[in-house]
Amino acid sequence: MQRIVQSPGRERLDTNTPWEPRMGYSRAVRTGPTIHVAGCVGINADGTYPPGLDAQTRRCVERIADALGAFGATLADITRVRIYTTCIERWEEIASVMGPTFTDIRPANTLLGVSALVDPAALVEIEADAWLDPAMAR
Repeated sequence: MQRIVQSPGRERLDTNTPWEPRMGYSRAVRTGPTIHVAGCVGINADGTYPPGLDAQTRRCVERIADALGAFGATLADITRVRIYTTCIERWEEIASVMGPTFTDIRPANTLLGVSALVDPAALVEIEADAWLDPAMAR
């Protein structure tokens, strides 16, 4: 991962995937104290997907944590998450990961059922916003 300063007060995170330039996005963008993490599917580094909705959800959260970590933030800094799933009827499997992970943080959260994600093997995609207190800059 590489942080790229685009202008004063704006940085983006490049993870060297082929999708970022092709789709014209960054894994994450920091503007001042706010960090926006693009949607992360639950894909492993080797391109495979873990079996099960709960395992893919866990992997999404790990990828978000990695992106935040590049800016000195943690999951505790998250203020909002948006979850997209092709299996809305199995929402409790997602909740089994999200609930314990965010029990003390309790960000705003939206869960949406969608007809498809970018890869048919992907069952869930999660995006997140975080806020770093400027007085606590890391």
